[in-house]
Amino acid sequence: MFRSLQSASSGLKAQELIIDTISNNLANVNTHGFKKSSINFQDLMYQSLKNISVEETGDAVPVGLEIGYGTKPVNTVKDFSQGTLIATKKPLDCAINGTGFFRVLKPNGKIVYSRDGAFQISSNGNLVTANGYIVMPDIIFPQDAENISISKDGIVTITYPNDPTPEELGQIELSRFVNTAGLRSIGDNLYEATPSSGNEIIGYSTDEGFGEIVQGYLEGSNVSIVEEMMKMIVAQRAYEILSKAVKTSEEMMSIANNMK
Repeated sequence: MFRSLQSASSGLKAQELIIDTISNNLANVNTHGFKKSSINFQDLMYQSLKNISVEETGDAVPVGLEIGYGTKPVNTVKDFSQGTLIATKKPLDCAINGTGFFRVLKPNGKIVYSRDGAFQISSNGNLVTANGYIVMPDIIFPQDAENISISKDGIVTITYPNDPTPEELGQIELSRFVNTAGLRSIGDNLYEATPSSGNEIIGYSTDEGFGEIVQGYLEGSNVSIVEEMMKMIVAQRAYEILSKAVKTSEEMMSIANNMK
């Protein structure tokens, strides 16, 4: 009887984690560059009440008797599929259509990565993220810069007043990884590399294996509200059934304890 309580308890915790993940996905449905998550589970150890063996008659027992102890969470997986490109017509907004991440320099000197291309110009003229982190390589805009243009290969050009000749300021770098799912989410629409993701591969959007940069667009979240709502209903129903399993086990234990 105690096995049923433990199994149902692990199932309840599993459904809670699923709801937590779904809630986070839905909360970020309008977050630029957000990638939805899902949780993978595995069954727990089993108690073998009857082993598969060969009887004295020489006949093999076809199956044994095993009772499981529930489920456990294994990992959280990010889905890095492409989000919808949303037109903003802002010259500093950039979306990556395909594979790759923008390289961002944090104040502590560490390079992190982002799919959010809502860039701005700082008071010092640097191209920065919404949080003020410098986009690599460091591109500095003159105060009198006009007509900012960012090509598909990431080359940033400007013009000056009364001078239509474009001037190149630099080229935006991109990074990709062998195992993108191994990146760690650190908030602020940023990721950091881990031993699981492997070392970054730096390049430009014109290089093979990298997506192209699209100016005047932002990448929307890849969260599907309908899909998340369906997952939520399934988790809710499973939670209800598991709670009934706990209640049933409790009632059966009560009956057994009151037997005379």
